[in-house]
Amino acid sequence: MERLVVRQYLYPALLSPPPTLQFTDQFAFRPTGSTTAAIIYLLHIVTELLSTNQYVIVISLDFSKAFDTVRHSTLLNKIAKLDIPDNIYNWLVDFFAGHSHCTSFCDQTSEFESITASIIQGSAIGPAAYVVNAGDLKVITPGNSLCKYADDTYLIVPASNEASRSLELHNIQLWAQRNNLKLNCAKSCEVVFTDPKRRRQPVDPPPAIPGISRREKLQVLGVTLANNFCVTEHVKELTTKSAQTVYALRVLRAHGLSDAALQEVYRSVVVARLLYAASAWHGFTKASERQRINSLLDRAKRYGYCEPSLPTFEVLCQTADEQLFNKIVSGANNVLHTLLPPLSTASQHYNLRRRTAHIFTSWT
Repeated sequence: MERLVVRQYLYPALLSPPPTLQFTDQFAFRPTGSTTAAIIYLLHIVTELLSTNQYVIVISLDFSKAFDTVRHSTLLNKIAKLDIPDNIYNWLVDFFAGHSHCTSFCDQTSEFESITASIIQGSAIGPAAYVVNAGDLKVITPGNSLCKYADDTYLIVPASNEASRSLELHNIQLWAQRNNLKLNCAKSCEVVFTDPKRRRQPVDPPPAIPGISRREKLQVLGVTLANNFCVTEHVKELTTKSAQTVYALRVLRAHGLSDAALQEVYRSVVVARLLYAASAWHGFTKASERQRINSLLDRAKRYGYCEPSLPTFEVLCQTADEQLFNKIVSGANNVLHTLLPPLSTASQHYNLRRRTAHIFTSWT
């Protein structure tokens, strides 16, 4: 019943929200949303802003126990603004009402207290409910952006708006208070991204915001990015974990696990880990880093941990890119469809000058 309500009523309502709610910057618990889409969106915004700014500041925000503190009354007020039938809204009200808890210790049990906050994370309604709850979290300065994946929130501020950071954080803190949430500044951090191609232009970033640490790298939904878009540390972490998995497979083989089962485990664990959000970060890898991953796959082929027909890392990433791009192009409701260029620019024709004829058609 919960899945039926989410798929047939809540998800369609998110496609045409009221003016007070916005879901275009939310990539969690939506039909086409994913961590890959969230990272691609964030990197797209940052790289676009770097074309006209010396640097771009990304602030990773952390809300303490976000799912456990969402106030039911505030959440239901936002759900009431969605275009859903009255009986579905009444069902949601009944779903969140009537919960209570008590504490038992040393053969003593406290009285029951009503639960008026928190959403059930293990339910189908819970994640979608948090998406609705965060729908009115917006920036207040034109040019700034937000990228949200559930309670993982990233504030993107270009160099031209660096003076608005404190104002944006104050606005987010006020929003958190209204929604019974708490912004944990101790776990929040900021990273100043710069364009590595502009080596001759010195970059003078502003001082860090008091209470929020500044770092040289940022972990975005499990992917580690340096402030110059280098993914060396992420590749190192992937290869280290993959080597540990190979050692575990060696132990399993010694205990009698068949080669077919070993290959299934390798593809399900190692290959899946290497391809996690690869469409967002593999374009920033160096040739040596791609070779390091290919060497890992070749070693697994020699030892029989994966099938010999497994393609190279580049081919695997290219296949993943094509599948993702086809979904984006074919689905107008895809969360990344708005990043595509207009059709008019994609169909332009250019009249290039004719090249002069010469005999140097090839080089040796």
